[in-house]
Amino acid sequence: MRAAAPLPILGHGLRKSFRRQTGDVVRALDDVSVEAQPASLTALVGPDGAGKTTLIRLLVGLMPPEAGELTVLGIDVVAHPQEVQDRIGYMPQKFGLYEDLSVQENLDLYADLQGVSAADRAKRYPALMEMTALRAFRDRLAGRLSGGMKQKLGLACSLVRSPDLLVLDEPTVGVDPLSRRELWAIIHRLVDQEGLTVLMSTSYLDEAEQCGRVILLHSGRTLARGTPEEITAAAADRTFVAKPPAGRTARGLQARLLDDPAVVDAVPEAGEVRFVCAPQQSPRACGPLAGLDARATTARFEDGFMARLRDTVEHRHAAPMMPPWPLAPGDGEVVVEVRDLVRRFGAFTAVDHISFEVRRGEVFGLLGPNGAGKTTTFRMLCGLLPASSGTLRMAGMDLRFSRASARQKIGYVAQKFSLYGQLSVAENLGFFASAYGLRGRRRRERLAWAMEQFELAAFAHLPAAQLPGGYKQRLAMATALLHEPDIVFLDEPTSGADPLARREFWRRITALAEQGVTVIVTTHFMEEAEYCDRVVILDAGSLLVQGTPAEIRRRAKLPNPTMEDAFIAIVEEARAPRPAGGPEHAH
Repeated sequence: MRAAAPLPILGHGLRKSFRRQTGDVVRALDDVSVEAQPASLTALVGPDGAGKTTLIRLLVGLMPPEAGELTVLGIDVVAHPQEVQDRIGYMPQKFGLYEDLSVQENLDLYADLQGVSAADRAKRYPALMEMTALRAFRDRLAGRLSGGMKQKLGLACSLVRSPDLLVLDEPTVGVDPLSRRELWAIIHRLVDQEGLTVLMSTSYLDEAEQCGRVILLHSGRTLARGTPEEITAAAADRTFVAKPPAGRTARGLQARLLDDPAVVDAVPEAGEVRFVCAPQQSPRACGPLAGLDARATTARFEDGFMARLRDTVEHRHAAPMMPPWPLAPGDGEVVVEVRDLVRRFGAFTAVDHISFEVRRGEVFGLLGPNGAGKTTTFRMLCGLLPASSGTLRMAGMDLRFSRASARQKIGYVAQKFSLYGQLSVAENLGFFASAYGLRGRRRRERLAWAMEQFELAAFAHLPAAQLPGGYKQRLAMATALLHEPDIVFLDEPTSGADPLARREFWRRITALAEQGVTVIVTTHFMEEAEYCDRVVILDAGSLLVQGTPAEIRRRAKLPNPTMEDAFIAIVEEARAPRPAGGPEHAH
């Protein structure tokens, strides 16, 4: 009788620790087990610091475990790491593309490094080009590709030698919904049609729901494992939907629910709030729900994930914003006015005659695919980049003449957090306090506020580069709020953040908006657009639509669309070729 083939991945009792620069020892993995079945898709999910990337680095032979057993493709990884690496494809979070080389040159370089023969390249390249739709861009420099195209090129480079196992670490971070859908089509094709085994980590719970099996990690330990349906079952009969009372926003009701110990999770959804009760609690037991019409709904994977996490881990939510901001609540005053805004870079028009306005205390979303012009628009709004033409007024000032003065009234969290990695948390806060001109008693009060509000004291002496991702986000936000700005700009602030960190982030944003702070945000998480009062969708520098989330969903003309459904439909409609001689489409 022939012996069964070994599992592609099999690990038991894995442990790994690291020593921080401060001398603290962090247990990254503590008695973790992992397995993957042949020709299947397995997801690693969990909050920042859960151990996902550390586990992946053990699997691909980049570091040895301190304890435990680990085989990949039947090979002992500790004893024979190179043998494993010769048979797998690996795409880390920051894939090493060479931006001054073309798409074709990057593929050739990785084929050279992996010893792929000319004959094998001739067979492999056409399939990779067809799969990733990069054939038309083979001569373009990698540095000039959009974020989604860079990820597809990184995936192609990981597949230049047909591997027996593909390992992907957060492959869709920072990728817009259209590109994310394209990447997932490639992954499903690899598994379903080519029989490849794929293990990936992800912070998108809807992605984990598409996998055959899920491993949920928290603080280096396995919290749950099983099929998505088994994880979802944790929230069965505990998931409800409620409309906010008249005069309140969905995000306001969500914030109140998150503050209730009888609720383990709450998120805005299509103008309502979806929430999960604690075990043995009914929705009527939730204090804020008195008088609300709550109805039961079918649990989904995200509900089960949060229920598992909250049932096992100490239940706590973000602290309220303290002390109150020195602003009046939103009074309808227009604080940002954009008229016919244009920005050109040589012959290229990055922003093409866009107009919108934002009122005090609003949460305003700028949405669009990679390369739509969102970050360019942001930089002009913040006074970091002059407009080529058009009108741009910020907090009552014309940015053509008062960019420096306007910057004193704004806070800015950049897409790649503007932190100084070698400086400690305390030194970063001190630097930004000085940059904003904070002195004496006010400086001491604001620094103490930042440490307390964002729970940074335990990391005060740790270099910012060594912070867990969620705490880097906290520190970046703390530095942007030190001077109590009137308007806060957030450019992809939750990119790569786990679901817990995203909820905590939006809890703070809701508190700011309730105190009259105006928030302008870009995001690739379309469900986060539900937190916004109004949004605009940009593509190729043009404004396609603007309105409330409900108006955007209606515009999609789909049955019960999510914001992601609506976003994709609107962008695809705008990109569709128009019939010759047909009427022009109005947007």
